[in-house]
Amino acid sequence: MRTPVADPRRQPAQIMEDEYRRILAAMGEDLARPGLADTPKRAAKAMEFLTQGYRKSLDELVNNALFPSDCSEMVIVKDIELFSLCEHHLLPFIGKAHVGYIPNGKVLGLSKVARIVDLFARRLQIQEGLTAQIAQTLLEVTAASGVAVVIEAKHLCMMMRGVEKQNSSMKTSTMLGSFRDDQATRTEFLQLIRS
Repeated sequence: MRTPVADPRRQPAQIMEDEYRRILAAMGEDLARPGLADTPKRAAKAMEFLTQGYRKSLDELVNNALFPSDCSEMVIVKDIELFSLCEHHLLPFIGKAHVGYIPNGKVLGLSKVARIVDLFARRLQIQEGLTAQIAQTLLEVTAASGVAVVIEAKHLCMMMRGVEKQNSSMKTSTMLGSFRDDQATRTEFLQLIRS
């Protein structure tokens, strides 16, 4: 089956709005009823917002917010809320990220850590890939001697459908550099994010 070619004269929001209209009709809904009159437009705007990570550049996001520093101790930003969409079912997963790095001559502006999390969370994802992308990007941006990322999340694709397990959550981790090579560094990070 060939992938349809988008009309370059139409904006992505308009294309998505038309497709949501088709989806609602295929569900058997009456698009003329008042509650659904603006739903295709609202759903398209929501999807654009939820996937804004595709339209952002890492360079613009970091915006030279790397600062010289003698700090060589662990820097941790924990409990960063995240919302993403499962690439398999387009259903949300919701949780928090804990990010640590060991500076190697430079520190990254605090808000940029959370923005990097959002950059990748606002794309269709699996949690394992999201964790690795955040860690690899922080390593590349900061040239840190090590980066650690742990994500804990609840997946609506598992809670609302399929096995319907309401209390399950998933934890993933990526450890790079000194966090991977040094057990004491890894243990310190894991203990600090639990406190």
